[in-house]
Parts: sequence; C-alpha cells; structure tokens
Amino acid sequence: MADLGIASLQQRLEQFAAAREWKPFHTPKNLAMALMVEAGELAEIFQWLTPEQSAAVMSDPEKAFRVQDEIADVLAYLLQLASACGVDVLAALADKIERNELRFPPSPDTG
Repeated sequence: MADLGIASLQQRLEQFAAAREWKPFHTPKNLAMALMVEAGELAEIFQWLTPEQSAAVMSDPEKAFRVQDEIADVLAYLLQLASACGVDVLAALADKIERNELRFPPSPDTG
C-alpha cells in the first residue's frame, strides 16, 4: 500500500500534475477556484436533504461513493493549494484549533 502521509500525498499530486504538464495552471488562484467547485459538488449531494437523510447518506452505496469521491477531490485541491502557498496543513490546523480553544472556551455546564 502507498504511503498515506500528507507529504507523500502532496508529492504524488505534484508528480501527477507535472507528468501532464499542468503545473503552469496550478496557481494559488486556480487551485482555490477548483477547490470551491469541488466543495460545491460535495454540497450538491446534500442539498435539499433533511437532517435525517443527510445523516444516512453513507448507507446508500451510490451516494456514499459520490461523497467519498468529492471529499477526495476537495482534499486533493486543498493539499495542492497548501503546497503552492507553502502552508504546512497539519501545523496550520493545530494552530487554528489552539486559537479556537482559547476563543471558544467550553461552557461551564459541559466542562
């Protein structure tokens, strides 16, 4: 099985784009726009579903495949955008979580 680490996946995505001579098109602007398109395709699957239907979407094999596929597309473009911008996604996320923990402390009721 292939290495599933973030850096390895980013390298595979870069190699994939380079082999197809797509690198000139993978600018931060274009990657951000592609990310939004893919996020929209993911949202479309859930559009107009009730909360109960959306919670059960993964029980339908066809819809589950579509959700998984669109999440993969979103993540692929996000990782490529992070590479293009020089952002360490894991460090950025850890920093964001830390800031949110300070910004939004737990309510006294939930500890």
